[in-house]
Formats: sequence, structure tokens, C-alpha cells
Amino acid sequence: MLGKMMREPLLVSSLIAHAARYHADTPVVSVNTTGGIEHTTWGQVEINARRLSSALAKLGVQSGERCATIAWNNRRHLEIYYGVSGAGMVCHTVNPRLSAETLIYIVNHADDQVLFIDRTFLPIVAKLRSALSTVKHVILMGPRDEEASGMLDGLQFYDEVVASGDADYPWPSIDEDLPSSLCYTSGTTGHPKGVLYSHRSTVLHALAGNSPDGIGVSARDAVMPVVPMFHVNAWGVPYIAAAQGAKLVLPGPNLDGPSLATLIDDEEVGLALGVPTIWMGLLAALRARGTKPKSLKRTIVGGAALPPSMFAAFRDEFGVELIHAWGMTETSPLGTLNQPLARHIHLDPQRQSEVRLGQGRPPYGVQLRVVDDGGAVLPNDGKSPGKLQIRGHWIVSSYFGAESSALTSDGWFDTGDIATLDVNGYMVIRDRAKDIIKSGGEWISSVEIENIAIGHPAIANAAAIGVPHPKWDERPVLVAVKKEGANVSEADLLACFKGRLPDWQIPDKAVFVDVLPLSGTGKVLKNRLREAYGSLLTGNTTESTQ
Repeated sequence: MLGKMMREPLLVSSLIAHAARYHADTPVVSVNTTGGIEHTTWGQVEINARRLSSALAKLGVQSGERCATIAWNNRRHLEIYYGVSGAGMVCHTVNPRLSAETLIYIVNHADDQVLFIDRTFLPIVAKLRSALSTVKHVILMGPRDEEASGMLDGLQFYDEVVASGDADYPWPSIDEDLPSSLCYTSGTTGHPKGVLYSHRSTVLHALAGNSPDGIGVSARDAVMPVVPMFHVNAWGVPYIAAAQGAKLVLPGPNLDGPSLATLIDDEEVGLALGVPTIWMGLLAALRARGTKPKSLKRTIVGGAALPPSMFAAFRDEFGVELIHAWGMTETSPLGTLNQPLARHIHLDPQRQSEVRLGQGRPPYGVQLRVVDDGGAVLPNDGKSPGKLQIRGHWIVSSYFGAESSALTSDGWFDTGDIATLDVNGYMVIRDRAKDIIKSGGEWISSVEIENIAIGHPAIANAAAIGVPHPKWDERPVLVAVKKEGANVSEADLLACFKGRLPDWQIPDKAVFVDVLPLSGTGKVLKNRLREAYGSLLTGNTTESTQ
């Protein structure tokens, strides 16, 4: 008889069980929503997660039913991640920065039975409660709070719910293909779409995404996800940290630069993860205090393009390596991560930096390709831009509740990005398909314009949009935010593009604003900018030379 191997299902509960079994005393640090810092351990997190699973069953929540969260990155949220999914229910993280109308739609569309909320969001939920037609239980994430009880009828309290559960509740063995969590996209048009992750896809994402050329977390590390736990499961970090037994630092609601800088030093954080707007704030805070972070060595940057000036500033001024990554809700989210190959070690520093500014290459488990408008596959030459498509073990197949597939006829997911791929799989996002500027039949990358603008010493942030033009169909316009106290004119700003872009790609105008409109995940809402400035060039326009 030929030999056989054991087969155990890949379950989210196995991650927290491993952390509790072999890393029970490793710290989990949580900045509380109501203030103060709490120190617990992986062992205690698992006990509370087991209690929560048991308590939810007592409340009548069934396997497969959705339990929503509107919460910050904190210890209780982490316990919900494991307590809900571990029992076979679905943890549905909701972005609190969405409009009231969208929040109502998402909760009702998901058919959420339970809603866990942080104290910050109680007033919002109290106003929306009557419209949340499927929710049977609202649980405030904290101890009993009499003031809160008066704000919402029937409000339950997390600490009491957990205390009613069984610490010896056994994690059930379930089918690894059953759903474990649910996230909705942050699309700017139409209703958000739900992406339902399975236990199998989540565990594979945690294992493959944490390779040495991935996030590379070990049991010796202290890792801090600044990316919210309501944004694609904090990029999988709560699962990766448990699998490795790493110290996990959860920053709560205070995501400003000074608060993060202090927390990084106090808890000896070596790796942090977040979107570029977060790192802009941290960079300003580090410069203001004039000292280097004691422990921080690496940050993973995703959600939007990494400005080259920020990459250089962290490296040269503070000795921190910024690692570019790319992904989306539909990809769990890791699609690529920019780690160098052996051949890059011998390149000069300038060329090394150029390589690192792209979005990187895919880990084992996903494949990428670029195609033209007709669907023909383009060469991996690093020069041919096309529609970026992806497939793999943790990529969406169909949206939650949808009858039709989300894939192309040959089984790939179209990301909506325009990108190039080189022979080693290094991918560079040239633009979102909806954001690329098409002028006189030629493409202009809004990302490239923004990177140059943000590198200007007087500019804090910038967005490039295409607006209608009577001759060229579209022309680029730059919308910029000045740094506090900075003095720069439109002419000065546009002059910085000379010699760095072909003349015909330089923006026709620059407009200064106090703040850019941002989505709930920190991305610039360019649709609002196009609405605001859509007629800027359709009057007496000075035509650009193409």
C-alpha cells in the first residue's frame, strides 16, 4: 500500500489555536477606544475568542450567519475576528467612514444578525438602528455603560457577553471552503460589492503572504497594522501575527503622526503597515521631533502609489525601509510586494531605488498578466501597458450574493488597473483605468504626475485628473495641497515638471485646495475632483503642444 499524508482543514481557528499553544505569553497591545493602553497576550485572546463563540451560539447565531463590526484596531476586535470565524460564522468588517446610506445598504445586504460597535460609533448606530432590518443584537465593545444603554434600546455589552461564554468551547472542525469573513469594496460608483473569503483562502494568504519575500514577520517581531481592521482584514496581519506568534500592536483610533511615533517607540515596533497618507503624517511627526524611531525598520505601503520622495525621505533621514505592495479587496488583498532579487544587489543605489518604487512581484499563489482592449495578452517587457488581470488561491470568483461570475471567460479577474509587467513579474501600476488621462489619443499617467508634484518641497499632497478639452479630449489638471506655511505659485509648481515629463504631459493648470476629498480607506476621490473642475478648460483654453 502506498503511503498517505494526514489531512486537516485549513481553518482560521487553527491560527489562533497555534498562537495560544506555543506563544501564549506573547504580548498583544491595544490602544483602547476610550483611552489608555491595554496589554494582554495571545493566550488570553484565544480564551476570550472561545468564550465569544460559545456566547454567540447561546444568542442563537447560526453557522454561516454574518456578524458585523464597526470598530477600530483593538483587542476586542481581534477576539471577534477569531471568535466569529472560528465558530463557523462570518466576520463582516464594516468601514465606519462610509455614508449613512451606504452603511445601511451594506449591513442589510449582508443580512447581518449581530452588530459589534466601538463606543465612538454608538451615536451613528443609534440614528441608523431602525433601518438595520436584519440586525437582532447590537453589542457595545466594552464593559457595561449606563449612559450608552440610554442611547440605544436593547444594547448589550461585549464584556458581559464574553463572560457568559465557555472558555473550554472546542473549535469545531468545519469545511475549509466555508466562508470566514466578508468585506465590501470601496467603489466610488454604485453600491459596494461584497467579497466573501473562505477559511482556506485566508489561511493560504497568511502563509504565502508571510514568506521572506513577502511581509516576512517572525516570532521575534513586533508588528503594527495601522491599516484598519475594517479594510481587507488589515491586509491579513491579524492572521499572520497569530500564525507566527509575533507581538501585535493595535493602535486604536489615534492614527495621527505623533501618536503613532510614540507608540512605535514605546512598544518597539519593527514593522508597520498602512496607506501613504498615514506615512505622510508619521514623516511630518518624525521631522518635527527631530529624532529617529528607535525600533522601526520596515513599513509596508499600499492602498495608493508610494511617492518617490517619501521613499527617499524615510530611507535617508530615518533609516526606515518602505516596501511597496499592491492589492485590493478582491485579492484578499496581497497581489504583489516589492522585494529585490539577487541581481538587484549589484545595481547602483539610484537604479535600486527605481526598481523598489514599483508595486513589486507576486508571491507564490497568484499569477498576473496584462492584456490589451481586445483581450490579447501583452508581453512582459516592462514597457507595454495594459489591463492588469490576476488569478490565484485567494482571488475572488464571484461577488457576495451575485449569480454571475466576476471573472473573464478564461478565468481571470480584471483589476481595473493599467500596468506593465517585466520578465521577472515586477509590476508597475501606471494608473487606474478610470483615472488614466487620454489626451489626443495618447495616455498620460496621473500617478506619474502626482509623484513629481508630491516631491516638491512645498506640496503636502496632490491629485492629477483628466478634464474635458475642446481639442485634445482630455488634458491633465493638478489639484494640490500646500504644506503648512508654504508659499508656491501655480507657475512655480508647474515648472517642476519641465525636463521630467514630455511637455505635452505637463498639466495645463494647477489648482490649490485646503484638503483633498478622501475615501474611507484614504484614497483620493477623483470623481469628486472631476465634478468640481470638469469645466476648467472648456472656456478660452490655451492649447498645449502635443
